[in-house]
Amino acid sequence: MSTIKTAVASMIIVCGVTLGGCSKNQSSTEQEVPLVMVAQPAAAHAEQKSYAGDVQARQQTALAFRVGGQITERYADVGDQVKVGQVLARLDVKDAELQKNANRAQLESAQSAVKTAEGELKRFQQLLPINAVSRSQYDAVENQYKAALANLKQAQSAYDVSSNQTQYNQLTANKSGVITERNIEVGQVVSAGQPAYQLAINGEREVVIGVPEQAIAEIKAGQPAKVTLWSKPNEPLNAYVREISPAADQSRTYSVKVALREGNAQIQLGQSARVFFSHAENGQLNVPLSSVSAQGQQAYVLTVQPDNTVRKVPVALGAYGRDSVPVLSGLKPSDYVVIGGVHLLREKQKIHPIDRENRPVRIQAGG
Repeated sequence: MSTIKTAVASMIIVCGVTLGGCSKNQSSTEQEVPLVMVAQPAAAHAEQKSYAGDVQARQQTALAFRVGGQITERYADVGDQVKVGQVLARLDVKDAELQKNANRAQLESAQSAVKTAEGELKRFQQLLPINAVSRSQYDAVENQYKAALANLKQAQSAYDVSSNQTQYNQLTANKSGVITERNIEVGQVVSAGQPAYQLAINGEREVVIGVPEQAIAEIKAGQPAKVTLWSKPNEPLNAYVREISPAADQSRTYSVKVALREGNAQIQLGQSARVFFSHAENGQLNVPLSSVSAQGQQAYVLTVQPDNTVRKVPVALGAYGRDSVPVLSGLKPSDYVVIGGVHLLREKQKIHPIDRENRPVRIQAGG
């Protein structure tokens, strides 16, 4: 009896060991095919950047007196709407009037001299044929007449200039618009050409923004944009880039002028605005940063084949983002890419692909 019990116990032990060994081999075989998270590359969303600016007139001009003098009257101030020909300020014209009177006297004197020389010439023209005067005497009288005519022209020009000078004492608007800057006061002495007013001409409006040097390459002339006013943030207006400054200013930003395609009538000068630009390339795909590895100088990702093996695919990448990177070439939207543990896998290794929800993924042939 004891012999039979001993034999049965030995058989149980042997079977247990055998079954345990079989189970252990099966588990190790399954562990050789790892579970790997995969995903398809995502379409790149349009990246939107915005810059603050202010509304300005597309055309602006500085108004200045054409002559110097002391300001006696000022009729316009900042914010005033002015029309073409409207008088904005006047200068003291006393000195100009004195000069004009002096030039008038010289003109009258020159006119008298011409009349005298003309009469003398006519007499000599009558005497010359009968040899009552010599040819040299006639030539001298003729030259005196010509000199008198030249002096008359000079006096007339001087008088015309002085007349204009008296009219230049008033500063008028050459265009209709809004005064945006005033640089003069009554009693102030100004020189010719010194800016007195800054005039924003009526018409098109634009938003002027400052773009940092690392982003200026992304902006091109003619590029479409959207503009919103701080007072109406939910009413975007269509616009486009009209002009880009070729040099940075003291703040190390580039001035960009964005012209409005609509809404000019409802926009006031000096309003705060924000300009939005969208940057995206057609057909561009994004993958997580964890999907990318490199061999030497060549970046690559691992794609999953229909037989659940991985294949190394070289790719060209764009500018790295915070958690993703654009793939410029090498991938299709239907590809499945390993999104973690790329450096732990080898070429043609078999895997169990799963999605982010730990669900099995079936790779379709020809996808």
